[in-house]
Parts: sequence; structure tokens; C-alpha cells
Amino acid sequence: MKVHILDDWFDTLRGLPCFAKLADHDVTVWTDHEPDPERLAARIAQADALVLFRERTKIGANLLSRVPKLRLISQRSVYPHVDVDACTANGVLLSSNMHSDTPSYAAAEMTLALILASYRQIPQQVASIRAGDWQMGVGRTLRGRTLGLYGYGRIAQAVAGYAEAIGMHVQWWASDEGRARALADGRNIAASREAFFATSDVVSLHVRLKPDTRGIITAADLAAMAPRSLLVNTSRSGLIAAGMLEAEIARGRLHAAVDVFDNEPLRDADNLLLTHPNVTPTPHIGYVTEDEFDLQFSDIFDQVNAFADGRAINMINPEVLG
Repeated sequence: MKVHILDDWFDTLRGLPCFAKLADHDVTVWTDHEPDPERLAARIAQADALVLFRERTKIGANLLSRVPKLRLISQRSVYPHVDVDACTANGVLLSSNMHSDTPSYAAAEMTLALILASYRQIPQQVASIRAGDWQMGVGRTLRGRTLGLYGYGRIAQAVAGYAEAIGMHVQWWASDEGRARALADGRNIAASREAFFATSDVVSLHVRLKPDTRGIITAADLAAMAPRSLLVNTSRSGLIAAGMLEAEIARGRLHAAVDVFDNEPLRDADNLLLTHPNVTPTPHIGYVTEDEFDLQFSDIFDQVNAFADGRAINMINPEVLG
């Protein structure tokens, strides 16, 4: 098959072991991002299969109607960026391994790294010494402080293990179902939502972005957090009500470490989340490691091969084949 891979910005995949799984296919790798559906359609006009890099490109009816040869979209995890109904209407199968038993340890490690970087002022200290200065301030110790984990999923549970290893106290908040599972596992559940935000020195978000979770972190939640507390978001920016984090940062009350933004790639050098000294920003690299890519794309390429062999797997809209 003619397989096109989108948004491999650093041409990473060709150097990974899993890439050998595509040896029997005609593969084109695109190393830039093309957001315009018409121009993107012209690029992939001959593609039988499209491989996605998570949510970097939105797939909608405007694109799919322009690529009649396309038969398969292969990706991994959730798919809010893919119009499944449009896929079905255009005869395109969406295959996506939901990896129900595998957390992203890369994302969990990134969360801990952002907490450490923020509390110890690592980016600022590095900038200071590179500028020919010495220490630029005094950081804070994490041991003995309370980490509040919002969401009781696999990544959050991995983060909890890391935090406890360095002596942090961990408390939880989640949906009713999530809190019930956490309680059954013997976890420490905050007395209330307000108490969770008010008593956590660090709040880290670990919730999937869906219609019912968009804006789930409200202005009242952020206002309940104590001055100088840290909000960490390695999940999705849409979990926080629009503009609310920026407003709290502008007031100088909170610190934040954010790996996700409303518009990505974010290249607005004047954006408050990139410029404010209380914010540690990173460019959505939570899952971006060679090891994680090899794990994820091994599954994605397996889906391509299974489809080519007439035994499609991890089908989201199997009615296409019916």
C-alpha cells in the first residue's frame, strides 16, 4: 500500500526499530505540518493509508472528501481530532489501539520533571549561569508537600509512585467513578473538591479531553488554590476553562507548568504562558521520546499490516468493511 505518515517533525520514525514493519509498503513521511485541508489533500492524494501522529492534524469531512483513494487511517489512543462519521461516509476505516493496559511512562516522567523544574527554578538557573551570572533565586523542596492528582488513570497512578518515592504526600480527586476506584484501592481522597484544590501544594491534571470534561477545571477551582501553589498540565489545555489559567497567572497568585496549549504549535512569543516568570512551558513533549514512539508506532504499523492482509484490527468504525 501507499502509506503516508503526517507530522513527523524531526524525521524520527525512520530511525526506530518499528519502522521495519513497513518494509513491504511504499512509505512517504511528511516532516512538516500542513493545516489547510485542500493543500493536505493534494499531498496525500495517492495514499491508501494515513498514519497520524496523535492529534497533530485534524481529520474532517473537508479533507476526506478530497482523497477518494484513502482506505485506512491508523493511529493510537483517543481520536477527538478525527471525524469518525466523515470517515465512515467516505469509506475510510479508522484503526486505533486504545492501549487500555499501558500508561505513557514518558508522560508520567515529564510530569515529575515539570514539578521539579518549577520548584527548583531549573530553567531560570540554567539561563542565569549561561548568561555569566550565578544563582538567581531560591527554590523550594518537594519532600513533605502535597501533590493533588486530578483523575484516577494509569498516568496519574505512575506519577503518584514517583511522587511518593521522593517523599511527597499524594491525594486524589476524580469523577465519581474514579474516586470510587481510588477509594477501593486504598488511596487518599480529598474531603471535597474545594479541599482538594485548597490543600494541594501541586495540582496535576490527568483527565482525557472529551465533551463532558472540557472546561472541567473552573475559575473557582483555581481561586481555591493557595498562593504560590503549582498547577501542572500535561494532559490537554481544554480541561481548563478558557482564559482562567492566564487570568490567575496574570494576578501573580499561582505558578504553572504547562506542556499543552489551546493552539499548537504555539509560536506567539507574546503569549502570557510563554513569557510570565511563574510559568514553565514546554512544547507538548510529554510523550515525545524515542522509546515511547517505538512503542506507539509499533502498534500503529501493526494496524497497517493487518489491514493490508485483510484482517483489520482495533476498528473504531467496523461498519465500513461491512
